[in-house]
Amino acid sequence: MSQTLRDRILAPGADPDALAAWLETLDPPRRIDEARALDAEAQRRLWTLCRGRAATLDDFVPSDVGAMQPVRHYGRNTLPAFKRFEKRFVRPEGEGQVLWGYNEGPTRYLVGPGYFIVRQTPGDPRGDAVIDYNLVPPRAPAGWPKVVPNTVPRQRLVYGFMQDFMRRLGAGVTIGRAFREDRETPNFFVLCRE
Repeated sequence: MSQTLRDRILAPGADPDALAAWLETLDPPRRIDEARALDAEAQRRLWTLCRGRAATLDDFVPSDVGAMQPVRHYGRNTLPAFKRFEKRFVRPEGEGQVLWGYNEGPTRYLVGPGYFIVRQTPGDPRGDAVIDYNLVPPRAPAGWPKVVPNTVPRQRLVYGFMQDFMRRLGAGVTIGRAFREDRETPNFFVLCRE
């Protein structure tokens, strides 16, 4: 029987370079399926394995993607419900130092889009990139929902004072951990770029 990504992450001596190389051999739909199959145990372990592996803005929107062209990332979190979601990112025109994005999924109509700005955080032991919900884009790209600040009551419960620090595995896969008001939470999530 073939090993899954979960099996490989939880195996003794798991190596992130070997995991990334194996993911590169998979076609994109299978890579997404493998990432979205990671449960809480595997995500916690992956977070630890990826310590020191710097995520860059190019991991979310590759440099060859034009400005304001959306890039989808398929995700799974460790929350008790609504585990599957997407994050969508764009590189804004004339701003090479940040990305804009929002959350898409079944809860968007309940808690809002959860807009954010992604920026680099070099040298931060939590991760070299952060999805920062304290900052929102000045406007929405065409076809995206209206930008709403994460301080409004519906969104504040989920996105208020939240930052997701990111680490890179490879092959378009990143692992994040949520921090609220600079305190770590027990919540992790994995993303796989389309």
